Amino acid sequence: MTVGKYLVRRLEQMGLRHIFGVPGDYVLKFMDLIEESSLDLVNTCSELNAGYAADAYGRLAGVGAVCITYGVGGFSVYNAVAGAFAERVPLIVISGGPRLSLRGRLHPYLLHHTIGDMNLQHDIFEKITQAAVVLTSPERAVGQIDEVLATCLRTSRPVYLEIPADMVGARCESPGLWRPDTDLHLDQEVLKEAVEETLTLIRAAHNPVILAGVESCRLSANQDLLDVIEHTGFPVATTTLGKGIIPEQLPNFIGTYFGSLANESTRKVVESADLLLCLGAWMTDIDLGGYTANLDPRRLIIANSEKVKVSHHLYDHVPLKDFLKALRASVVKGTFRGSKEEHPANSLCRPFTPVPEARLTTDRFWERMNHFITDNHVLLAETGSAAFDAVKLCLPQKADYISQTFYASIGFSIPAALGVKLAQPLCRPVVFVGDGAFQMTGQELSTIIRLGQNPVIFLLNNDGYQIERVIYDNRYNNLQMWDYTLLPVVYGAAKGIQVNTEGDLESALQEAKERTDSLVFVEVRLDRFDFSETLWKVGERLK
Repeated sequence: MTVGKYLVRRLEQMGLRHIFGVPGDYVLKFMDLIEESSLDLVNTCSELNAGYAADAYGRLAGVGAVCITYGVGGFSVYNAVAGAFAERVPLIVISGGPRLSLRGRLHPYLLHHTIGDMNLQHDIFEKITQAAVVLTSPERAVGQIDEVLATCLRTSRPVYLEIPADMVGARCESPGLWRPDTDLHLDQEVLKEAVEETLTLIRAAHNPVILAGVESCRLSANQDLLDVIEHTGFPVATTTLGKGIIPEQLPNFIGTYFGSLANESTRKVVESADLLLCLGAWMTDIDLGGYTANLDPRRLIIANSEKVKVSHHLYDHVPLKDFLKALRASVVKGTFRGSKEEHPANSLCRPFTPVPEARLTTDRFWERMNHFITDNHVLLAETGSAAFDAVKLCLPQKADYISQTFYASIGFSIPAALGVKLAQPLCRPVVFVGDGAFQMTGQELSTIIRLGQNPVIFLLNNDGYQIERVIYDNRYNNLQMWDYTLLPVVYGAAKGIQVNTEGDLESALQEAKERTDSLVFVEVRLDRFDFSETLWKVGERLK
């Protein structure tokens, strides 16, 4: 047994099936071990794209992993790891490194891919990971590996393991059964007090509402959240970051809350609540509609990963999952008393009648998409106009949704689609991406085509950075116009479809339904100043 084999075995025991990465000389020996294992090493076009793919994989599979070389590889993946840390995604970063024998002060030569300081990469990753170690001793390595991987699962955050080239083959003990401690610290007495104060406020409330957030998904508490929602019968909205974490067909679902930018009926119910239970929801500027939310802190109960805030009282060491379980066991069963006539799913009952020769507009595109999505789709809405408009979609019962609306790094969605398909092979990714974001990471279409994946990609071509243009329009928002429909041909697939009219869109959607086993790439031509009402409002707030 060696340190490298030990790490690979633990990754297998975690249930990991794929690792994303880019080869480089400092990590080749370790990558050879991956190739010899049950793990599938998916080499991508760049380290940044590998990080985005691993992030999306981790959101759906419970943990993702990326493997890169030292320096040029590590720093290239850094932005993706920062996004995973910000949005609480369990991600394992494995970096090869220069041999330990070459790291001493007495060594006379500078090493390629470094800037001279051999501790720099570790020190930098330490800022955006929950745990970061350099494996320098085979005796200590086994314990370090176990603890770092357990930390990743326990906290649902990225971790960093640096394995120098001469440590890969270093002898160590064999891995036995692995039962990592993944429970967050719970103080039972504090939990009891937090639940008692919460129940007191619930009993006094006339119109309590639940605001559900993404952290319940990150901390494996989704079923506990659903139990509370169904047991209480309280109206429930999700945040933009949490869209898709609960079935949007639930009778008490009232929509996605987005401050004053939300659907008016959703906004009214949430902001008129005399008690708002924020369960796993993050109070971010985007989720609050650019600070347009009108929420009284005295009427808020905010339950996050390891603490609960009831009005102005803070309870530490109360994990979200435990709080939800205790709340479900203590609260009186209720029924939904709201209006079924205002349910967001009612929009699906209104037929869409295309006007074949009419120029396609942004509003009409999204209205049509509401009737295209099916249960086996996983939607990926790129940061920017796509993310702000996609929140209006009503998801079918089993459809999933991913959008990086907190860290908001444009370019996430195309590599993320690669990770989504590998995490859930039976799903079909549906991507909404702007031309600006696509020009950053669109080369990952090459890997998607190489692996024979079948996403439907809607490239919303509005001739530049539309989200920036709606804030301030200037030349810096302009891009070179590409012939996007030819790009799939360059990468070895069928030519893309260009859509200009509503009739064109119908033809493209029909082709997407018929070609279920391959990529369907649709360029949707929109006017550069065709802003939806939501995007106009976002621009005004960000301005």
